[in-house]
Amino acid sequence: MAQAVFGGGCFWCLEAIFNRLKGVTKVTSGYAGGHVPNPTYEQVGSGRTGHAESVRIDYDPAIIGYRDLLEVFFQAHDPTTPDRQGVDIGPEYRSVILYADDAQKKVAEEFISELEALGRYAHPVVTEVKPLEAFYPAEEYHQDYYQRHPGQPYCRAVIEPKLAKLFKK
Repeated sequence: MAQAVFGGGCFWCLEAIFNRLKGVTKVTSGYAGGHVPNPTYEQVGSGRTGHAESVRIDYDPAIIGYRDLLEVFFQAHDPTTPDRQGVDIGPEYRSVILYADDAQKKVAEEFISELEALGRYAHPVVTEVKPLEAFYPAEEYHQDYYQRHPGQPYCRAVIEPKLAKLFKK
């Protein structure tokens, strides 16, 4: 088993997407990339912890590779908007890849370079690539949020269209 940690806006969206991939065994919503140990949702939402809402993805590399996860990650959010995803604004919603080792760092940097060379986006990719120092799971009520609350307005208005768009491809 292996792990990947990404931040790309609301962790509920990323969790819902990655939970549907073959080879992904678990997705945990949480906080990473900042300087405050064991932050709360309220602290992260203040924008002062340095953390991004993130997901930790446990996956089987014999079934799905890190590069495949990156492909889904870059389709699941807009990597060209600093500190923002749709209506979610603040540094906690930034696009970030938190790598576990030099191999993940290399694949992530090469992947971003390829996206830029292909001109996939009208604006430059602003996704941070930084080492994972710590991942703090979010509060229990954030885990499996979409699965437990599919009728919630945010889920219907934001997550469902993302799922439909992504899995249409």
